[in-house]
Amino acid sequence: MLKDRKKNIVQSMSKNGFKTAVMFNPENVYYSTGFWGESVSVCTADNTKLFVPHLEVARAETESHDCEVIQTQRGEGLIKSLYPSLSNTIACSDCNDFKTISTINSKIDKKNFVCDPDRFLIIRSIKDEEEINMIKRASQILDKLYQICTEEIKIGMSEKDLQSKLVCEALKLDGSIPNYPFTLNPFIIGSGPNGAFPHAETSERSFLEGDFIVIDLTIRYRGYISDATRTFALRNQTEEKKKIYETVKNAQKRGIDKARSSVKCSDVDLECRTFISESGYAEYFIHSTGHGVGLEVHERPWIRPEENSVLLDNMAITIEPGIYITTKFGVRIEDTIMINNHARLGNEILTKFTKDLITIDR
Repeated sequence: MLKDRKKNIVQSMSKNGFKTAVMFNPENVYYSTGFWGESVSVCTADNTKLFVPHLEVARAETESHDCEVIQTQRGEGLIKSLYPSLSNTIACSDCNDFKTISTINSKIDKKNFVCDPDRFLIIRSIKDEEEINMIKRASQILDKLYQICTEEIKIGMSEKDLQSKLVCEALKLDGSIPNYPFTLNPFIIGSGPNGAFPHAETSERSFLEGDFIVIDLTIRYRGYISDATRTFALRNQTEEKKKIYETVKNAQKRGIDKARSSVKCSDVDLECRTFISESGYAEYFIHSTGHGVGLEVHERPWIRPEENSVLLDNMAITIEPGIYITTKFGVRIEDTIMINNHARLGNEILTKFTKDLITIDR
């Protein structure tokens, strides 16, 4: 599979006039070599070189595949070691660090070293069989974690207590926890009024009777990510809250039914947004409908308004509409799905835990 991925990189770069791909992003390095660590990958039609500092050499030689491991110094020493591979070629890189780019441009002409991270995201947006299997395995772990939620949630338990239990169980199930740049916690667990924050920070708040509890879990399995959200209820729910839950559930179903190959991303978003708007909650749906997943939690394609790119077979995306009533509660339902026109509905839902409202009475 790695050989095919490198072939995809080379062919994509060649179509745009580039002869070399230079990857600093750990996700792209992993995609091209199978190694996740401090390193830079340089890929051409002839070979792939993996530049790593001394402390990573032994691990890189063990974990990487079909590439030449080259020992370097760290920092600027690593950058300098790239120069021979960048001379006499036209390279495209995913680098977005100003200092690194400036250092390279002091030796390599700007027109011969072009930084365009989005090109690499486009390449990675189509998953191969191995990647799909890893995302499916991550999805299975999520389903087990949501079952654990039904067994553990109770009045008086805190958000952080539940998070601790879920992190422990995720690791036991051979999952790992992705790092978010904009949150301090591994999972989003928002109960009661905290659920009205789409990216709530998990807190010491204890669950109370009547709460909705929004639980957004993201799990990585051997590099690949699945992302899902369920909203649970604790005893005695009002008719308004039940109505809002069903509105989100039905909006999500419409979005999933719309998501198939050749459909514009904005049309999937519109399907969810229109249903929520017609139900009277337009102002309370305050984020995009979804995003791609793979080696990153959020990557191409983007399921949002005015996104004219189209879905293609073997893209993994989330569909996650939500309604958020400030200072009161929130509801979000999210699945990771795989676009597959051979499937009955044009996609396969990978996270299979029930979306019926579960009311816990303890």
